[in-house]
Amino acid sequence: MKRICAYTKGLSLFMVLAVLQICGALSMAQDDGPARPNIVLVMVDDMGYSDLGCYGASIIETPTIDRLAENGLRFSQFYNTAKCGPSRAALMTGLYPHQAGFRGLGHGVTIAEALAEAGYFTTMVGKWHLGSQPTRRGFDRYFGHLNGAVDYFSGQWRGNDNEGPAENHWRLNGEKFTEFPDDFYTTKNETDHAIRFIDQALKKEKPFFTYLAYNAPHYPLQAPKEAVMRYRGEFRDLGWDGLRQRRYENLQEMGMIDPEWELSPRPDYLPAWEALPQVEKDWEDVRMATYAAMVSLIDQNLKRLVDHLKKKGEWNNTLLLFLSDNGGCPFERTDDRRSRPWNEGTFWTLDAGWANVNNTPFRWYKRNQHEGGIATPMIVHWPEGLRTEPGAITHQPGHIIDIMPTVLEVAGADYPDTYDGRQIRSVEGRSLLPIFKGQKREPHDWLFFNFAGRNRAIRIGDWKLVSERRSHWELYNLKRDRTELNNLAEQKPALTESLRQFWHVVAEEVVHLSEGQRRSVTDSPPSFSDRWLTDR
Repeated sequence: MKRICAYTKGLSLFMVLAVLQICGALSMAQDDGPARPNIVLVMVDDMGYSDLGCYGASIIETPTIDRLAENGLRFSQFYNTAKCGPSRAALMTGLYPHQAGFRGLGHGVTIAEALAEAGYFTTMVGKWHLGSQPTRRGFDRYFGHLNGAVDYFSGQWRGNDNEGPAENHWRLNGEKFTEFPDDFYTTKNETDHAIRFIDQALKKEKPFFTYLAYNAPHYPLQAPKEAVMRYRGEFRDLGWDGLRQRRYENLQEMGMIDPEWELSPRPDYLPAWEALPQVEKDWEDVRMATYAAMVSLIDQNLKRLVDHLKKKGEWNNTLLLFLSDNGGCPFERTDDRRSRPWNEGTFWTLDAGWANVNNTPFRWYKRNQHEGGIATPMIVHWPEGLRTEPGAITHQPGHIIDIMPTVLEVAGADYPDTYDGRQIRSVEGRSLLPIFKGQKREPHDWLFFNFAGRNRAIRIGDWKLVSERRSHWELYNLKRDRTELNNLAEQKPALTESLRQFWHVVAEEVVHLSEGQRRSVTDSPPSFSDRWLTDR
């Protein structure tokens, strides 16, 4: 509570009281867990809130991840930043992205840098999407691509970042990587290297930190033919309307969401599934089948890693964290529907119809700061350290900035004031370890959300103020209405104004957004444009 008071200067006493009345502090006690566990951090890319069986999915098969949840802990309210690069900056540093210096991370220290100082062997595979490269930011080993996306079969990329041949952005331990085998598929080869690096750590007799940043299921949608055909026809009957309703019911039944929350309706700009001609249904079915195959391949490859840790006798004292970097992606950039997603060089994307399913029961998508953009699955598995009942669900909110302090605490590592001659900003996240122990942790005074200054939100307690593309502010009570259907801004103008001003205070004084990124929003409601689903 002291920190929230520190950032209320400049607000009227009335507004300060309004802010303080809706937040609270909880004390917690903490016992010690096992010393120096191995840590495996798995982050997938562009996967929505309900794309796993243990989060409501009924068709996509994820038995390995579901077993982790059955024997571990799930978060119902875990947040990211709604975008790939910003989420990675926050994950690596425990700071909000611009607070860390964004892609350059100039004001932060990475998890790997801090754990290396504590004697951990640090390894990473997969998507980096930040400045420099992992082996220059504390990782002993790295295999993966530095840019935002790749062709899954060739490693090439023809997007707008690091265009050209694969060697422009693929690295193996700091050197350009060019030797792609004929059967290359990113999810498989990333897992191969993760296992190889773990074996190298064990030979050094060090605890290890493995950051496995799968590029899947980010576009382009690509998977081997047999994996796609496993799901062919599975989505044609239910479509996006029926599948979304089924996921909503599953989430209620498992206790992940409150039955009082209504399912957010299909947006007006999306056609009803039954209104689509059969040829469109067939096309959409194979598109979603490809996405489902990519998620299942993550699960199958994660099983390989889990089995290897068990074989090596390291499983019981390995803390495994699983999450996604943002909600489902609505961008429609498919270039040729006649191409097949099991061929190199194809480029399909998912579009808003299925992204709306990915993010069930919430509104909006990747990039937006509504719950559909920022709510992620978060699964914790740790046989020797977790004190919650197997299969437990916690409704305590967490944020991706909490991963850094959590990892450091369980590893017994220190967060430095300076690193490599640089002054480091104080960590913004808070350890999740009390929640792992089945306790109540002291909550965040606030949670701040922003993407490019256009999509913004702030949450204090159960209250959330949010704006989409600088349109008018919307106010929601998340305890009663987490699907954000009952905008209370007009009913509670004083609270709305206090939270609005508080967002600007935090944006300037804590997160260090530029003046342009803090520009005021308009008073107009959001007006939909097709371009919003295709731009970056």
